[in-house]
Amino acid sequence: MIKNIVFDMGRVLVDYEGDKVCRIFIEDETERKAVTASVFDSQEWLFLDMGLMSEEEALKRMQARLETDHAKEMAALCFNHWHEYNMMPNEAMGVLVEELKNQGFGIYLCSNASVRLLTCYQMIPGIKHFDGILFSAEVQCIKPQKEMYLHLFERFKLKPEECFFIDDLPMNIEGARACGMDGYCFADGDIGLLREYLSQLNEGQPLT
Repeated sequence: MIKNIVFDMGRVLVDYEGDKVCRIFIEDETERKAVTASVFDSQEWLFLDMGLMSEEEALKRMQARLETDHAKEMAALCFNHWHEYNMMPNEAMGVLVEELKNQGFGIYLCSNASVRLLTCYQMIPGIKHFDGILFSAEVQCIKPQKEMYLHLFERFKLKPEECFFIDDLPMNIEGARACGMDGYCFADGDIGLLREYLSQLNEGQPLT
């Protein structure tokens, strides 16, 4: 019996474009590609999601790879404002979250995200319906590491077999299944198909 639905955040609940903020602030294509690579495609970005590095240190290292003062300035601008431009709520998913909550499911979030998102997660559609939120930086590990899922289960007193995970990356679904939690890969972004799949959970049995 599935009693809880666990959502990823980026490209599931919110639309995420990694270089959107760079396209907004940087006109020169060569500079834009350099800043995108140095900031959003960097090892430091991964360390931020894992909670292993401060934002100040990460930005310092990102800037050190750039050749011009203007590029360094643009890197800081994009880094400081990425969450305002790169992440847009998917309101249709908010509707689905509310539907699932009204059906009696527990609603949880399990996302690879830096500590910054702890201060601005209210952008998540349907956030008032969530029973628990876990960001990777809090526990210094990331999906698909098993530790991430185990932290989720332990923190919110959940049984893996009673949870169903929705993520956009197959490897994260595979990681969840290895820990006993089944899931659905939302890579195509088709909410209609997702809703249809979820309607078949528990084969129509009412939650108790």
